[in-house]
Amino acid sequence: MDLSLYRKFRPDSFSKIVRQEHVVRILKNQIMSGSVGHAYLFCGPRGTGKTSVARILARAVNCEHPLDGSPCGQCPTCLALKEDSLDITEIDAASNNGVAEMRDLREKVQYPPVAGKYKVYIIDEVHMLTDSAFNALLKTLEEPPRHVIFILATTEPHKLPATILSRCMRLDFKLIPEEDLEKHLSSILDEIKKPYEAEAVSAIARAGAGSDRDMLSIAQMCISYEEKLTYEGVVKTLGAADFFETASLCESLLKSDLSSTLEQTEKLFSEGKSAGVLLKDLIEMTNKILIAKSCRTAERVLSLPKEHFARVREIALLAENCALRRTAEILSSAENTIRFSSSPRVALETALFRIAEPKDDLTYDALLVRVSQLEKGTAPRTETIPKGERPVEEAAERAAEMPVKQIPVESPVESPAIHAPEPEKRELNEDSPFSSIAAAPVREGIPLTAERAYGKFMGALRKRGGAVLFALCNDLEAKFEGEKLVLFTPNEMLLKTLSKSEHRATMTQIFSSLGIGEFELRCKGASVPSGKRAIDELRENFKDYPIEFKD
Repeated sequence: MDLSLYRKFRPDSFSKIVRQEHVVRILKNQIMSGSVGHAYLFCGPRGTGKTSVARILARAVNCEHPLDGSPCGQCPTCLALKEDSLDITEIDAASNNGVAEMRDLREKVQYPPVAGKYKVYIIDEVHMLTDSAFNALLKTLEEPPRHVIFILATTEPHKLPATILSRCMRLDFKLIPEEDLEKHLSSILDEIKKPYEAEAVSAIARAGAGSDRDMLSIAQMCISYEEKLTYEGVVKTLGAADFFETASLCESLLKSDLSSTLEQTEKLFSEGKSAGVLLKDLIEMTNKILIAKSCRTAERVLSLPKEHFARVREIALLAENCALRRTAEILSSAENTIRFSSSPRVALETALFRIAEPKDDLTYDALLVRVSQLEKGTAPRTETIPKGERPVEEAAERAAEMPVKQIPVESPVESPAIHAPEPEKRELNEDSPFSSIAAAPVREGIPLTAERAYGKFMGALRKRGGAVLFALCNDLEAKFEGEKLVLFTPNEMLLKTLSKSEHRATMTQIFSSLGIGEFELRCKGASVPSGKRAIDELRENFKDYPIEFKD
């Protein structure tokens, strides 16, 4: 039976350990100086060399002539320990986690070693032990016989009791950089005489995500796929979506092209891609675009085939930083949502819809995306306009192009038709609705409706060039209350933003130029003036009319 790559090429000396220099240096110095500890705790992510280092250490402390801290492999003790030996015992705590196993171990540690100087116990995944098992191990771990060394390995040290942690020398293993993984894999492929593309090796190293064992497991599959290890073969083996299809989907998202986004998503789903895999591909593609946009050495960092990098670079040049940042944040949030969702596809499509529709998002990055689209003239246009909704650019265009009809007004002396009739006394209760009395203000001889005033304001704001304020004022609702124009905002956050001094000063200046002396910003659903306040406003607005109020 042919061994897997990670077993066949398991390191047998400290010099063959991929990175982890800080761990190797400490252990080599202790071995050479003869000051080996009685208990070690190896912590770190999976596949970073914890068990391999533990096995090398177990042989090195027993070696008769260690070479630079590593076992020589030639002395009688090394040869005796090369195969299964009673002096080196490995225990899987995941399946031997009970108190009975720990009591059995406590009895066996009393026996002296057979071939070497030390008996070494390697307990893997030690965090899986039960509380009773930890208690049974504790006394032995605190004061073991002089001939016993414990090496505990775990990926989750926070699950260990403090009493165990305090009795061990803790050494933390780190994730392995991609560059080192690439060198390690390349050396293995050269040794087994397997032809390969450099881009394929880089893709496998990236998929390993810092784990040497995971990388070699992935490489094992890819080697079996074709005669020569290619980038395309690696992508297909990993089950990822086609590179260019994923790139096109990312481009549609960054352009806020919702129709194209949904069409391409449906196509990928029809090809059998799961929501989780597609989301992972989109996150990785967004990351590539970010690197291509921000890093001067992006081509070397990404290590993609030339045509692939050219496509990524093309999208990066068109994309805005705010759009990329927003896309990455939403996709990352969707990863958790999909993991616990009963409908992963719906969860993913909801996230894509949110990315492609920044106009419905009032976050800072979404507003920046909308402003950028307006400045470039790339904002998507809406085919149909539902009642009560006005896309920003169309509202401003209608307001700017709206003709002002001039109505000639004859002299009041010659034209009795415009003489104001004698005001008649009107009796009002305080509960009478304000809107039934207030008349729309008159500008240039014709009534200036709230909608027309708002349109004129948006047109003036667009000509002024206030892009951020222009985006913020989109979709406000306007209503006259006497001479006052009230602008209703959809939420309090937008109300606070528009109420800032710099925005309010600009709005006041524009409204003054339109002949509107007073305006108010109000959150939609807030209470309108009533009772005493309404009466005071009526008296102010109709001071020339003899109106009586009854309690």
